[in-house]
Amino acid sequence: MKTQSSGTTARSIAQVAPVAQVAPTAANAHRELRGLGTAQAALGVVAFSLTFPSTAWGLESFGPWSLVAVRGVLAALVAGGCLLALRVPLPARRELAGLAVVAAGVVLGFPLLTTLALRTSTTAHAAVVVGLLPLTTAVVSALRTGVRPSRRFWAAALTGAAAVLAFTVAQSGGALTAADGYLCAALLVCAAGYTEGGRLARVMPGWQVIGWALVLCLPLTAPAAAVALSYEPVHPSVHGVLGLVWVAVGSTFFGLLVWYRGMAAIGIPRASQLQLAQPLLTLVWSALLLGEHFTVAAPLTAVAVLVCIAVTQRS
Repeated sequence: MKTQSSGTTARSIAQVAPVAQVAPTAANAHRELRGLGTAQAALGVVAFSLTFPSTAWGLESFGPWSLVAVRGVLAALVAGGCLLALRVPLPARRELAGLAVVAAGVVLGFPLLTTLALRTSTTAHAAVVVGLLPLTTAVVSALRTGVRPSRRFWAAALTGAAAVLAFTVAQSGGALTAADGYLCAALLVCAAGYTEGGRLARVMPGWQVIGWALVLCLPLTAPAAAVALSYEPVHPSVHGVLGLVWVAVGSTFFGLLVWYRGMAAIGIPRASQLQLAQPLLTLVWSALLLGEHFTVAAPLTAVAVLVCIAVTQRS
């Protein structure tokens, strides 16, 4: 009996020891995954912060419709080449509706609306208004998923919206302009695209989400590019070409690729916290690349929005 009892004890110890050794390894792997996801999401934010200055450069050579259409075509060619090279299977039919929302929001709607706004608005002004994007995304996500945020969440959301509204009215001479209307519409369509993209990134790799969304738009962007280029004059310049290349490959494809990968790894709330730095980064790029001069109200409003969004994330 003693031999049997000691044998049973030995087997018990032998079974427990590997578990104790495996647990720290799994925790370390989880931390490494979160660290990589945070780095990818942060890289996406840096890429996004250059979008408005690059668009302003692109408008020096291309008309707004040409810039948006050619941007979509170039990004789709890069994305389609990656999908073909890696032999990625076609998305499931149940994922097509979500991909269509991503395409309409972040591939077509947001670039077009912000490009139209930047014809008459400064990049600094647009950066402050679009600084509400994380907040808008949180609201759209709450409505989409049925989650009921706390009262503190809604109070912070309304405060941030009021700060941006006051800024835009003051900067526009007491009334909202057409550019402000374009920017507000861009917030809504992009928030919907981010929400669906974040949902899809849980069931398929993040880069495939934006890749397939770009490819889905190709039947629209290719003929649109041909028509727009035939009607809008083109004045090639170094700034114009660099701006076009960046918004196509840097912002639209690469930026969204690492952004969706980061969101899938660390979750939408954590990724949204990183995006708080985007308006301030855009203000810096606007000053360095475009030589824009803005009043102290721009960074102050951006910081106020940052605080409001931070409160919503903790709520």
